[in-house]
Amino acid sequence: MNADELRAKQAPLKQLYRDKPEAALIPAHAEGTLNLDDIAINVRSWHGDVTAGLHKAGGGSGELACSADMLLEAMVACAGVTLRAVATAMGVTIRSGKVIADGVWDARGTLAIDRAAPVGLTAVTLRFDIDCDADQAKLERMIQTTERYCVILQTLKNPPKLSVAIGAR
Repeated sequence: MNADELRAKQAPLKQLYRDKPEAALIPAHAEGTLNLDDIAINVRSWHGDVTAGLHKAGGGSGELACSADMLLEAMVACAGVTLRAVATAMGVTIRSGKVIADGVWDARGTLAIDRAAPVGLTAVTLRFDIDCDADQAKLERMIQTTERYCVILQTLKNPPKLSVAIGAR
């Protein structure tokens, strides 16, 4: 897809969202079914189920998906798609590239060993290894624009209001 094709595809959507801002509020949904035979959950994804379980650091076998890795995978996916859209709009040809996310979490918090230890990822680095025809200044603009418009990256930087509910019994 080139920049003109991208603009043509997005133009009617942008106009719709200008005219009807409520149409721009896109629902997102995830669902999983508890695995009653293991400490695990089967999460439905667009391409089939993924079974997530305890990380080895928490007593798992290491054979099941790690939810922290899944979070980083979502950020990599979103940043990669956003980068491709930004590069296309800017007329930048990408010859090859990788988006890499690394994070750290403290198992002491998750295992309730130390109440002072945090639970969750405490440091995340997102790296772009890009071979393209843009000069350094344009590449930096492209990455800054990607950071600005990546839904998952912005969600992590500016956490949404979260609530927890108990469903029907």
